[in-house]
Amino acid sequence: MPGFRGFFVGTAVAGEEDKLRICVVDGQGGGIGAALIKRLKEVYGEEHAVIALGTNAVATAKMMKARANWGASGENAIIRTVPTADVILGPISIVLANAMMGEVTPAIAAAVAAAPAPKILLPLTQARVDIVGLSLEPLPHLIEKIIERLRGFIKYV
Repeated sequence: MPGFRGFFVGTAVAGEEDKLRICVVDGQGGGIGAALIKRLKEVYGEEHAVIALGTNAVATAKMMKARANWGASGENAIIRTVPTADVILGPISIVLANAMMGEVTPAIAAAVAAAPAPKILLPLTQARVDIVGLSLEPLPHLIEKIIERLRGFIKYV
């Protein structure tokens, strides 16, 4: 597994060196990110480090209540942290500039899209984007699909 690089670039967290670093990015109320983190913790417990990255403090707080290991809020926190991720999870809106009623700034969208980590994104959007070929499914079903994709990713790390 890739080495854990700590919460801030260049720092290490004792005991976390071998954990997969999963960044969950969300905005607005943080409900999607919180649901993802809750399920990650049910499936993996503390096997991996889960970092909650909210576009605002409310989203981060909700994800922290879902038991993320660390959390940070705002554009700069997201821009500085996503390049250190081993995998990035969230709604597809996190790579669409000005999505989530403007909370996803062009800089956030660019940083997430450019991050070297694989991105496993939920096809949920409010940005007048229609993704052709996807069937509409409820959020709990989509979260299970993310968990399955993550399992596949973890096998090859």
